[in-house]
This record gives sequence, C-alpha cells and structure tokens, in this order.
Amino acid sequence: MGSGGHNRKPALAVVREGNPGKRPIKDTVVLPPTKLVEPDWDLALGEVEAKVASELWAKLAPTLAVSIGLVGAQQESLVDYCITWARIAENEAALTSEGMLISGAQGGLVKNPRTTILNQYRSNLRSLMAKLGLTPADAAGIARPESSDEDDPFD
Repeated sequence: MGSGGHNRKPALAVVREGNPGKRPIKDTVVLPPTKLVEPDWDLALGEVEAKVASELWAKLAPTLAVSIGLVGAQQESLVDYCITWARIAENEAALTSEGMLISGAQGGLVKNPRTTILNQYRSNLRSLMAKLGLTPADAAGIARPESSDEDDPFD
C-alpha cells in the first residue's frame, strides 16, 4: 500500500528552486554528477525502434541532466522511457496497417492484440513520465534553474 500524498522532490531540486516552506531537507544519498551515456539501442531494438529511441534520448538526456540532476547511475529510467516510447511507436504503426480488428483463429473478427500491448506500454510510460518529471503536473513544479552555461537547454 502506498504512503499517499505528493511525490517528494529530489533534494537537488529543492535546493535549486528554493524552500519557501522552510521544511527540512532530508539527508538523501547524493550521487556524484556523472555523464549520461547513451546505450547501444541496436542491442535491444530493431532498426526503426533504435532510431526513435536515439532521437528521444538526444532530446531528453541533456534537459533532464540539468532540470532534475539526472546522473549516469540513475539513467535506467530514461533508458526504459526511450525503449517504451519506441515500442509504442512501432506498435502504433503496425496497428495502423493491420487495423483494430483482425481475423481470429475461427475466422471471425477479433480485437487486434496490439491494442492490449499498447495499453500496457502506455501504463508503463505514464509511470516513467512521473518519475522523470515529464508530466504537465510534475513539470509545473520544476523551476527554471539559474545557469550561465551556454549549453543550457532552457535557453
């Protein structure tokens, strides 16, 4: 059973964005900043899926490293997010070409099994979006960090 309430912000986000309520910041594990390393998508995905995952990684990795302080030791959620998104794209394309209804074993029309697969992938995607701060509600809680870095993705 869940603990209820709101998801807690990472300590780095609280420090960066300020703590107007002056609530104590929990002493959490602090991981050293390490570079996010893009995985070899070809090991887990087909050619088209690998391209989709790589494009999404290129778009999100730099932003998440700055906005939520994502480090290499935590990158598996982002890897899972990219794989899930690529598989959704693949299954959506197949569903479009096959149709929502397909011929069943007994000759009648049945719901395409890809619809069930897509629902499962989307459920996983929503969970990962919340973990990475990619839902509109989670994004509203992330303030633009102050940075003089010319490579700032928020500029």
